[in-house]
Amino acid sequence: MDRLDLRGQSSPGGLAEGAEERALWAQFSEATTAEAFCRSWLTLQCRIIEGVTGALVLLGPADRGPFTPAAVWPNPRRSMKPLTPAAERALTERRGLLSRREAGGPDGDRYDVAYPIEVGGQLHGVVVLEVVPRPEGELQEVLRQLHWGAAWLEVLFRREQQAHDAAEKDRLRTVLDLAATPATHERFFGGATAFVTALATRLDCDRVSLGVVRGGRVHIQAVSHSAHFGKETNLIRAIGAAMEEALDQQAVVVYPAPDEGEALVTRAHGELARLYGAGAICSIPLLDARRVSALLTLERPAERPFDRNTVELCQGVGALAGPLLELLRREDRWLVAKAAEAGRQAVARLTGPRHTALKLTVGVALALVAFFAFAKADYRVSAKTIVEPLVRRAVVAPFSGYVADSRVRAGDLVRASQELCRLDDRELRLERLKWLAQHQQVLRQYQQAMALRNAAQVRILAAQVDQAAAQLELLTDQMERTRVLAPFDGVVVTGDLSQALGSPVERGQVLFEVAPLEAFRLILQVDERNVADLQAVQGQLAAHDDGRAADPQPAAVEGCVLENGVALGLGRLARAHGPRELPGGGAAAHRGQAHPGVHPAGGAQLLPGGGPPGQGPGAAAAGPGGRRQGGDRPAAGDLDLDARAGGLAAPDALVLVAVGAPVP
Repeated sequence: MDRLDLRGQSSPGGLAEGAEERALWAQFSEATTAEAFCRSWLTLQCRIIEGVTGALVLLGPADRGPFTPAAVWPNPRRSMKPLTPAAERALTERRGLLSRREAGGPDGDRYDVAYPIEVGGQLHGVVVLEVVPRPEGELQEVLRQLHWGAAWLEVLFRREQQAHDAAEKDRLRTVLDLAATPATHERFFGGATAFVTALATRLDCDRVSLGVVRGGRVHIQAVSHSAHFGKETNLIRAIGAAMEEALDQQAVVVYPAPDEGEALVTRAHGELARLYGAGAICSIPLLDARRVSALLTLERPAERPFDRNTVELCQGVGALAGPLLELLRREDRWLVAKAAEAGRQAVARLTGPRHTALKLTVGVALALVAFFAFAKADYRVSAKTIVEPLVRRAVVAPFSGYVADSRVRAGDLVRASQELCRLDDRELRLERLKWLAQHQQVLRQYQQAMALRNAAQVRILAAQVDQAAAQLELLTDQMERTRVLAPFDGVVVTGDLSQALGSPVERGQVLFEVAPLEAFRLILQVDERNVADLQAVQGQLAAHDDGRAADPQPAAVEGCVLENGVALGLGRLARAHGPRELPGGGAAAHRGQAHPGVHPAGGAQLLPGGGPPGQGPGAAAAGPGGRRQGGDRPAAGDLDLDARAGGLAAPDALVLVAVGAPVP
């Protein structure tokens, strides 16, 4: 292919062609639109490549299409439909290609040379040339020349992209600057006034107004370049009507209405323009949490209408500044207004269509409050408990001696006059034999003195006879008291001599303590937090038998005294009969022995238990007042409250159920 040499042309035709060439290059370099640039470029490209009979440039949105003709050569009215298959194939495959097409006319076959226009990985269009047949090498040269020439189109799109990016950056900078204006103020009125004033200055508007939506109505809060304005003036009412017109339609309203776009009602905007000379008006809703919280109304002269770019800029500013203005307004209210709105929002969430989890939670909470406010139930105070008899009788040693035998120990039931233990009487018998022999000897001497009628000797011997008789009577009484007997029916509280047989005891030493079964006292170690809830009432006793609660038994609680945080309950157990007897007589069974059964008469009884006295599960270490509690008292674990048909077992605790009921 020959190179174009303009300097070698000297004929008039060559000069004309050179002038045309220069004119085309001037149009190419001065083109301001993509269509003008493509037309001049395609003309130059077809003049450089020989044998081109037709050419087409298709452009469209990047990667989306549709792609439409931007330039046609040589005649814009010529139909380029034969080039369409090659263009579609190049767009689909995204690569340059050569294809032979049988024309079927006088001109013969043609070759289609297509090359896609890609910039930055995005497909912007395609160039298709129709050339006359030629050798394969020359066709490849045409494709290569087209590839080099397409770089000019790439430059075009890169320039447009740079210009678009610069415009977007400038637009974003403007949006951020305007949206950040309210953040520099602490009060809503100052921030709103500064915002609308900055917006009017930046967009060259005559007036910009801001209205807040409350109760479905718009209230004007700020007007540009105005620190004070009358809210009841006709101008403010007209601006509010225009804002409410945009609020009702939930859309951006532009007056005069643009040719493209959705048709909207602009009656209030037209009235505002007619009355106050605003040639162009734009109202933009500001959203906060998907609801319209405020509106902007911008006014311009008629010669500067609101184009699409300006409206989009205002929408971007509103999208950022709307939530900030709403937050500033909420924080600038009285505390009462904040509380009232919070209450309304809470009620709306509870009565609205959503927030199911919140509704269930509040319902359950209200049900619990109602239950605890009106429901009535037994209120029990649990405490460590000590059971002790009301009366204790001490059984002491009648004289000094040695323990010969022991029949009972602590916890055993005894009857009146039942032998508890026996003291050794061997020394007493020897002493009695001594005094008996001495009595006989003195008696014979007395009889001899009587026979000799020795009055003085008789008197002396008579005194000695009386002394010996008194000693015999004393020894006989002591021998009878070697059997220590129970003073009444009851239970042995303390004392166990079974491991002390043969040990000495002193006169007056306490051997046993016996208590009656009818009267007893409960000592409850109540926590300080629950002491105020205690009162004296008629109640019941209940025993926990092996973790299972037995039937409560009636007990007359005669009094309740609080002493250093300890409740002392005095009462008597209601019994149907006397102490339990075993079949065939004898003492009641020990806890470690087999249980013989329950008395046929039934009823609750206090039964003997095992273990060391005063060391059961209910024994207490020390009360809150520092006084030792239950040191020498029988604990709850030492006494069993037998149910009507239950067996003999160790209870976990005794609880005075009625003590601890709420004080009315």
